[in-house]
Amino acid sequence: MSKSEYPAVILPDWRVHEGSGPYLLLVHGFLSSRSQWMLNLDAIARGATPVTVELFGHHDSPSPADPRCYEPGYYLAAFEAIREAIGADRWFVLGYSLGAGLTLRYAIEHPDRVIGHLFTNSTSGLADRERQAAFRETAEEAAEKIRQGGQAAMARIPVHPRHGWKLPKPVYDALVSDAAAHDPAGIASTIGITNPAVSVRERLTENTRPACLILGTREKRFAAMAEAAQISMPHLEVVRLNAGHGMNMEAAGEFNEAVLEFMERCRNC
Repeated sequence: MSKSEYPAVILPDWRVHEGSGPYLLLVHGFLSSRSQWMLNLDAIARGATPVTVELFGHHDSPSPADPRCYEPGYYLAAFEAIREAIGADRWFVLGYSLGAGLTLRYAIEHPDRVIGHLFTNSTSGLADRERQAAFRETAEEAAEKIRQGGQAAMARIPVHPRHGWKLPKPVYDALVSDAAAHDPAGIASTIGITNPAVSVRERLTENTRPACLILGTREKRFAAMAEAAQISMPHLEVVRLNAGHGMNMEAAGEFNEAVLEFMERCRNC
């Protein structure tokens, strides 16, 4: 969607971190926060200037009352506003899980603004029609549970950080602490509006920019989606890590190396 359709007067919380090189937008996953990048920022800063953003309702971001703010198109307009604010003609983007669905869409719709893009396992971003229909059917009920149950209801969701026992303890502690600041209203809108609409499965053939899937091979449920992306998405390379869904935290060193190597290859693309 264009900025005229989504003026993005309300922006999610975003921050520029110290770094050297082109800007790299990092978008976290559902019920996460910028803390998920704590093992990545210093290393990536050797070849990039990281820009972190937190999704609406998450940690330091606001929870707009307007439901349009949670539509994928609004996030794209917000990303464009952030890019313009930092004065970048083009940048790299990297999305994790739910965030990957948003950055993939951004790269497809704004290829002239993207040097290259990276993404991780994303069952929402690469959901097929059947899974999308299932998301839509359960979205409002799931959202209402969060509105009624608040933090306790969020804590029961399997991807809540409190269930991430395999994560390094400093990251685990930071994510659990940040999750206490998540706003149930914003999280409910994310479940009800963002998640059901974020898939770009049927648009992967439209990709025109260098792309890299950093694949956590231990997450078996994502295997078929990764295969589908390799078949249908032009300009895609895949880096396989022996890790699960949280590969940037579970295998931080290898993840950081993959990001830096991809950016170096694509710097002049």
